[in-house]
Amino acid sequence: MASLYLTSLNSGSNGNCYYIGNDDEAVLIDAGLSCRETEKRMYRLGLAMKHVKAIFISHEHSDHIKGLEVLSRKHQLPVYISPGTLRHTGLKLDPNLVRPLSAGVPVHIGALMVSAFLKHHDAADPHSFTVEDNHTCIGIFTDIGKVCENISTHFQRCHAAFLEANYDEELLENGRYPYHLKKRIRDGRGHLSNKEALDLFLSCRPEHMSHLLLSHLSADNNNPDLVRDLFLDQATTTTIVIASRYRETPVYAVSGNKGACASVPLTPGQLTLF
Repeated sequence: MASLYLTSLNSGSNGNCYYIGNDDEAVLIDAGLSCRETEKRMYRLGLAMKHVKAIFISHEHSDHIKGLEVLSRKHQLPVYISPGTLRHTGLKLDPNLVRPLSAGVPVHIGALMVSAFLKHHDAADPHSFTVEDNHTCIGIFTDIGKVCENISTHFQRCHAAFLEANYDEELLENGRYPYHLKKRIRDGRGHLSNKEALDLFLSCRPEHMSHLLLSHLSADNNNPDLVRDLFLDQATTTTIVIASRYRETPVYAVSGNKGACASVPLTPGQLTLF
C-alpha cells in the first residue's frame, strides 16, 4: 500500500510550512519560511521541489505567507487561497497562479485530495485542512482559537495530524506578555492551549492515529519538554513528535487502510524515490 509522507519544515510564530505528499506529488500547507530556507530544508530531507504541485494558505498572518510570493513565482506553483484571505495578504501574486479556496470544496492534486474547513482564529477567513488519498488522511490543525465541531469531526478521521499546542496556561498567566495579548491568545479566536489540545486528542483520537505532531508552540509561553511529557503520559500507541520552530522534523511515512496504520520515520537516504 502506498504511503503519504509528511514533515514540518517549521512550526511557530517565526514561520509555518508543512509538507504532505505521495511518491509523485505533494502540497505545501502555508509558506511562512523564505523560499531559500524552504528549499534548503527540503533538500536536507531528500525532498524535491519538483514534486510540489501547489501551496494552500490557511490565513493571512505573516508567519504563514512571508515566503509565498517568491516561492510561488520561482517554482510556478499554484496558490489555493480564499478570496477573503487574499484581500488581506497585501501580496502581489501572479493572477495566473491564484486558485480559489472554499470550505467544503475538495481540491484534487493528482491522487491527493485537499479539503479546507473553517476554524476559529483572528483572521479574515481562516481555514484548516486535511490531505488524503484513498487510504490515508493527514490533518493540519493549527492557529485554532477553540475546538469546534469541524475540528473534532475531521480529527477523528486522521491517521496522523499536526495539532497546535501553543501555550501552557500557567506560563502564559505568569509570563511577560501584557494583559491584552494574553486575552487575545486565549479568547477563543487566538491559539489552543496544551490542555485544550490534549482534551481534543483524548476525546477524538481514532485508534488508527499513529503520529501526532504537536505544532506552533510558543517560544515564551510553552516548553517542548513540558508538552511532550504531558502527551506521552496519554499517548499509548500514538507517537508524539514536537514540531520545532527552529528546524525541520524527520519525514514520516504513514499508511492507513480500514482502521490500520503503519508509520515510520525516514532518513534522507531512504527517500531516493523523491
